[in-house]
Amino acid sequence: MKYVTEFRDPTAAKSLLGAICKTIDEIGATAEEPVRLMEICGGHTHAIFRYGLDRLTPQGLEFIHGPGCPVCVLPMKRVDECVEIAMKPEVIFTSFGDAMRVPGRKKSLLDAKSEGADVRMVYSPLDALELARTNPDREVVFFGLGFETTTPSTALTILQAAEEGISNFSLFCNHITVTPPLRLLLEDPEMKLDGFIGPGHVSMVIGTRPYDFIARDYCKPLVVAGFEPLDLLQSILMVLRQLAEGRAEIENQYARIVPAEGNPASLAAISQVYEPRPTFEWRGLGEIDKSGLRIRKAYASYDAERKFDIGYGSSKPHQPDIESFACGAVMTGRMKPFVCPEFGKGCTPEHPLGALMVSSEGACAAYYQYADMRPEGAE
Repeated sequence: MKYVTEFRDPTAAKSLLGAICKTIDEIGATAEEPVRLMEICGGHTHAIFRYGLDRLTPQGLEFIHGPGCPVCVLPMKRVDECVEIAMKPEVIFTSFGDAMRVPGRKKSLLDAKSEGADVRMVYSPLDALELARTNPDREVVFFGLGFETTTPSTALTILQAAEEGISNFSLFCNHITVTPPLRLLLEDPEMKLDGFIGPGHVSMVIGTRPYDFIARDYCKPLVVAGFEPLDLLQSILMVLRQLAEGRAEIENQYARIVPAEGNPASLAAISQVYEPRPTFEWRGLGEIDKSGLRIRKAYASYDAERKFDIGYGSSKPHQPDIESFACGAVMTGRMKPFVCPEFGKGCTPEHPLGALMVSSEGACAAYYQYADMRPEGAE
């Protein structure tokens, strides 16, 4: 297959759905005892609902939404720290657009902007670096967040800043890695998971081998998937066939994009600039060992945490988040978005209480937009 339309072919989709139904029957799964597959990536969650795959697949299959939305797993405390930096008069604070609306405990970056903070939306960390070049009398801070997908771009930006000797640029680093929270979920006896749909974009960078422990240590199958309807249906079928045959392997449906070894150049840039943090806090999961990245000492002058004495780089003790909504339960697959009492009422895309309703990869936003589960009267 060469073109996007080929990955949306109705005839092929019907054939795959038939095979999925047959395999579900072979496994003996039912609506009461379904096969529970976690799609790790928030992009997959949106694709499943956008294309109606949750309705087309049989009742013996349940999708569990995983912690694969980097904006969503960010604790409110980290947003508060962004706001604290942004409110400094000497700072130009830059961020991707979806992160600007994520609420902290008191306000979002967009709220801070309305109160006079110089907060600007950018499309790339290189845009922030250009602002630093053209505003040498201001401190330009970029809100760096995301899994391994976005980490190479910030690493290369820091390397570029170092090469040019730009000293008024720094990164507020919130980069995280995908495998530690999966291990944590697999260790949780209350989490009932039969297999995984592996992330496509992250795997373009890290490859498929980092997931080997899922099959080796926990006997769960994982299939790295693309984002078109046929990609997802084929990946679901591949996981189900493993379960039916009693296998647990790491397979790659997205081999046209994802090499087993990942992207060596991207991995080298990440390794040069970043190192694992001892621990990092995830919303809904708490502190997870070696799940976040920090800037190495060699590039400490570009670390906003050190420069502004804030966050994990602060001399003050770290204060963990206090979860006040159901975001954490939704983020870890323990609750469906529509079960939350605030869903579509107190919490909407226009007035979000949590990042899951803001982000383009958030599960709550996916349900609200595609799943026809809005409360009566909601627009």
